[in-house]
Amino acid sequence: MQRKLSDNQAVIQLKMEADLLSEKCIACGLCQQECAFLQKYGSPKNIAGTYGPASTEDRSMAFECSLCQLCAAVCPVGLNPAALFLEMRRTAASRGTADFSCYHRILNYERRGISRWYSSYALPEGCDTILFPGCALAGTRPARVRQLYEHLLTTIPRLGLVLDCCTKPSHSLGREGYFRSVFSEMRDYLLQHGVRNVLVACPSCYVVFQQYGGGLQVKTVYEHLAANPLPVRARADATVTIHDPCSTRNERHIHEAVRRLVVQSSLSIREMRHHGPETLCCGEGGAVGYINPSLSKGWGEKRRQEAGGARMITYCAGCAQLLGAGVIHILDLLFAPEASLAGRVKVAKPPWTSVNRLFLKRHFQKTIKASISRVRTFTGDLD
Repeated sequence: MQRKLSDNQAVIQLKMEADLLSEKCIACGLCQQECAFLQKYGSPKNIAGTYGPASTEDRSMAFECSLCQLCAAVCPVGLNPAALFLEMRRTAASRGTADFSCYHRILNYERRGISRWYSSYALPEGCDTILFPGCALAGTRPARVRQLYEHLLTTIPRLGLVLDCCTKPSHSLGREGYFRSVFSEMRDYLLQHGVRNVLVACPSCYVVFQQYGGGLQVKTVYEHLAANPLPVRARADATVTIHDPCSTRNERHIHEAVRRLVVQSSLSIREMRHHGPETLCCGEGGAVGYINPSLSKGWGEKRRQEAGGARMITYCAGCAQLLGAGVIHILDLLFAPEASLAGRVKVAKPPWTSVNRLFLKRHFQKTIKASISRVRTFTGDLD
């Protein structure tokens, strides 16, 4: 297991990103036009010079970046300024100068996700593919997770199920050593027990498995559903718009799969100005809301303005929750189309989300005939 990221490693990575931006950024202003964070702190070139590895400036400003990478999407010279802000977070974490006290809610949420009380692994005989629904979907829409698993069994009869957390929050906060120790323990366990394919419902989980999954092949359930018969087909002549989560802004195959599902559900799509690779963050990215709530809310307000009152469909439970009433999760559309379009789907909120996850775990423990099962007892190497 990887221990705490050394200060030397963190500084080297920070220097690489700072030098790249200092040398290559042309300060054209395009990213600043799109991003309130950069409007506040300046061009990536100036930030790289001010907050580089030799700087004594307080790097807490990096925690106000949503890490959504819209800056990279619009950069004419192909730079990714968000990578610098992530390295600044990692450096602060490795030096022990980052104050994580304001993040206790999201970090406690993460700890519950990997705990023996909430986690559950159920691998049937001969299982090489699992459904990994993620934390938010399991809490807000447990019925959809049950329906999704049952539907996937029609095409993947030996499908396993894992209720666990990918620890994306710690990754985004720069707690690199902790993140890698927890995630690699899960990855190694799955590989050791014959799992090779992971179907995820959460875009953030997709990114984590894609970057750190090693021998695991990751795919979204939306791609699988788009290639197979739908569970239910909507009977409505309606126009909707689609919010693409920023975590998968570069995954065009996922964007296309979701749009195929919407069109197959007899709906028309009106795209917002920012969509696909240039989508906007819902405001949840980078846990910005815990340190600068107004900046976080600004992203959500901008997104709702672009929707212009149209019914918005997304495929991230976190985005749906933050963007608020009227936002439809794609799985609600697929399994309860009429109720979704009429705004009658009930979505759980805290503290019921925690209760839902406990009952969902009990449900699958009773219904899945697992030859291999476990709950997590490994709690990670603390930063």
